Amino acid sequence: MSEPRRNGSGRLRADNLSVAYGRTVVLRDVTLEIPETTFTALLGPNGSGKSTTLRAFAGLVRPSGGSVRLDGRSISTLPHRQIALRVGVLAQGPQAPEGLTVAELVQQGRFPHQTLFSRWSSLDEAACDLALSLTGMRDLASRPLDSLSGGQRQRAWIAMTLAQETGILLLDEPTTYLDLAHQIEVMELIAMLVRDHKKTVVAVLHDINQAARYADHIALLAAGRLVALGSARSVLTAETIDQVFGVPAMVMDDPVTGAPMCVPLSRAVPVRDLGRAS
Repeated sequence: MSEPRRNGSGRLRADNLSVAYGRTVVLRDVTLEIPETTFTALLGPNGSGKSTTLRAFAGLVRPSGGSVRLDGRSISTLPHRQIALRVGVLAQGPQAPEGLTVAELVQQGRFPHQTLFSRWSSLDEAACDLALSLTGMRDLASRPLDSLSGGQRQRAWIAMTLAQETGILLLDEPTTYLDLAHQIEVMELIAMLVRDHKKTVVAVLHDINQAARYADHIALLAAGRLVALGSARSVLTAETIDQVFGVPAMVMDDPVTGAPMCVPLSRAVPVRDLGRAS
C-alpha cells in the first residue's frame, strides 16, 4: 500500500470547515486535503460527521464556517452541473424506479454531459460501456436492477457514477448491508479504480480493518472534529481507537497485507491476561 502524496495541493480540500443543521453544529473547523489518485477513507463513530463531510465535499450542504474548494475555487460558487462534471456522488442506500434496468441506470450517469437539445452520442455510449465493463456488469446490463443481488446492485450504482467520467468519486458507506463476499468485491473494485484508472475516491466506511487494508489515506473524526489524518499505520493506533470509539484494542499486522489490524478487546479482560487463556 503506497503512502499518500504529501506535496502539492489536492483538487478537493476543506479549510476550517464547519457545518450546522439549525442550531446543531455537526462539523467544527475541519481542515482536510484529499490527495489526488488515492483512496481516502472517512472513519469515526455514528454522529461523528463523516457523511456530512462527504456531502460538503459534494457541494450538497452549505458551510456555516470555512470553505470547501474544488480545483482552487469555493465549491459553493460553482453551478451544480460543473460540480457533477468533476465529482461523482453515490449516496447511502440509493433508490431507483421499479423495473429500471442496469443499462438504464448507468445511462443516467451521463446527465451532466447532456443539454436540452443534445442527443445520445457515441461518446455517451462508450462511457456507459466502459463503466459496465469496469464493474463487471456488462453481461447484466439488460437485467432489472431489483432482480440483482445486493453486491450486483451496488456495482451497478458505482457503474452509474463512473459513467459521469469524473476524476473524483464520493461514496457514502458503499459496503453497508452487504455480506462479506460482496463487501470485499466492492472494496477490490474501489482499489482497482484508484490503482489502474487514477480515480480519487473518498468513502465513508464503518469497518476499521477494511479501511486499513484498502485505503491509502484515513481521516478519523469524532464529535464533528478531525482527530487524526494520514496513513493507516499512523492513524490507527490503540490510543486513537480507544479515544475515538471508546473501545480498547490491540493493533497488530494483518498477516495477509501487513497493514495494521484492529482487534477489539473487552474492558473486563486486561491485555496482560490474554495470553493466559488455555
